[in-house]
This record gives sequence, C-alpha cells and structure tokens, in this order.
Amino acid sequence: AGAGASERKAPLRATFVGDSVAASISYAATAQAQLKKGLKVRLDLKVCRRLVQPSCSYQGSAPTTALQAVQGYGRSLGNVLIVKVGYNESVSGYRQGIDRIMRAALAQGATGVVWVTLKETSDTYHWTNVAIRTAAKRWPQLVVADWNTYSAGKPWFGSDGLHMSATGATELARFLRPLVFRAAVDHPA
Repeated sequence: AGAGASERKAPLRATFVGDSVAASISYAATAQAQLKKGLKVRLDLKVCRRLVQPSCSYQGSAPTTALQAVQGYGRSLGNVLIVKVGYNESVSGYRQGIDRIMRAALAQGATGVVWVTLKETSDTYHWTNVAIRTAAKRWPQLVVADWNTYSAGKPWFGSDGLHMSATGATELARFLRPLVFRAAVDHPA
C-alpha cells in the first residue's frame, strides 16, 4: 500500500470537560448529534465541577475537578480538549488553574484546547473571562470560544441566564464544533 493508505485519518477525538451549564448538551440528543458530526467526542460534564479547587457537592457527592478529569484520561484524552468550567468558583486562582489544565492536556497528547467563556451574568464571570482571554496570549494552543458574545441576547437560557434549553445546548454544540476542528488544525500533532 502507498503512503495514502497509511495516512488515512481516524476521526478527530475530543474530550469535553464541563460543569452543569455544559451538561445541557448531555440532555439534548440534537446537541450531541450536532457536536459529534465528524468527531469522536467524549462528554464529561458534571454538576458542581470546579477547575482545580475541590468541586462542590451535589446530591451528596462531589465530582472530580476539571484537572483531575483531564489527568485521569491520560493519552486517551484525544486531539482536542474542550473546557467549560467556572460557574462554581471565584476568579481567584482561575488563571493558574488554566495553566495547570493546559500543561496537563498538552502532556497527554492534546494538540489544542477550546476554552469556552462564561455568560457574564456577574462580575466574577466577567473577570473569569478576562483570565481565559489573557491565557490565550500565553498558550498558542488555546482557542477561545466566546460563548458570552455569541449567545448575548438569545432566548436559549433558563431563569438563571446560564443553564440552557435544548435549543441553547444545540446552539452551543453548533458554535463549538468548528472551533474543535480549528484547534486541531492550528496545532497538528
């Protein structure tokens, strides 16, 4: 067989690590189908998840932190990591947490990370987004998914302005999918 046969590409693999806001995708089949078009995506979306500080408890148990989840996957993490975590914590330590996640993801073979901004329903979320955007200057492998801007004024959210309807979850998936491909292409293995 020629070089072409050996270079046949396997589907792009991604792992999505998130909190309850991201978990909206888990509850909407249309959102999952949208995100997984041409991708092999593992969803690890947990209520109360925090970035690196111990996660809060929900219904009697606390999920792994985003960092623990990323480290736990080892080489099976995939080509791209998607992160949407930050609603359950203060901005204190978030910048350092991003750096820890980035180091862990790259050490396990990820070539790019898509980091989703938070809906700015509070000052804390604004400053968390500043930390995310600033991190992209330190980490060329980081693609910022500006969900805050993209979803502004849209009717996709529940009463808290954060958690999404099935339509919102599908729109999040539609928004993220091309960014996953961009993160992989911009930073090939």
